[in-house]
Amino acid sequence: MADERDEPDECFGNPRLAEIYDALDPDRGDLDPYLRMAEGFGARRVLDIGCGTGVLALLLADRGIEVVGVDPARASLDVARGKPGAERVRWICGDATALPPLRVDLATMTANVAQAIVDPRTWRQTLRGAYEALRPGGHLVFETRDPARRGWEEWNRETSYRVTDLPGVGAVEYWVQLTEVSEPLVSFRQTYVFSADTRVLTSDSTLRFRERREVEAELTAQGYTVEAVRDAPDRPGRELVFVARRP
Repeated sequence: MADERDEPDECFGNPRLAEIYDALDPDRGDLDPYLRMAEGFGARRVLDIGCGTGVLALLLADRGIEVVGVDPARASLDVARGKPGAERVRWICGDATALPPLRVDLATMTANVAQAIVDPRTWRQTLRGAYEALRPGGHLVFETRDPARRGWEEWNRETSYRVTDLPGVGAVEYWVQLTEVSEPLVSFRQTYVFSADTRVLTSDSTLRFRERREVEAELTAQGYTVEAVRDAPDRPGRELVFVARRP
């Protein structure tokens, strides 16, 4: 994915895959730290960049927070809009490089969002877009995998294969396979086999593994103050969580 504004990966943009995305990844304990930080910052308005099917956005809205969720994948947003409480969130199909005027207390990028923005220019524009959306004193929080851990070496069928029985869909076989490593870019393919009609769908993705110093330098260049770089609580030693503030 050379540019965030290109077509979204199939796992997000294909309606059939977007509909089963949550069911294939039901444990979202990785979002708990974001909920705690929103509470700790006293955030009343949050921008969720790359909101996908809206899991974090709706959890925040459940807590009385005003949320804007932005994502370029219309199929994922359609799933989000169909969930209970979705009317409490403002959904925008697009990306953080061209946002309407906002003034939020917190901006987030969870899971693979930051790494999926592989084009350096688009990454800088995304950081700037989040900066412009934040009020002075507001925070940007996101996570990224530590490239030193070379986590992609575990991306293979043997370790990722599983079969999930989904109501109304049937059994779905799923696995991940590494396709190319050209550091800092790592590409992989996700495969889905639907037993009901034996249909096979695939989704190809590329992530950029940025070094900590590179991320800190980019944040500083865009005007942020880097307040902390923390270990991801659910994946210690594997991922870093960046906490930056707009002065």
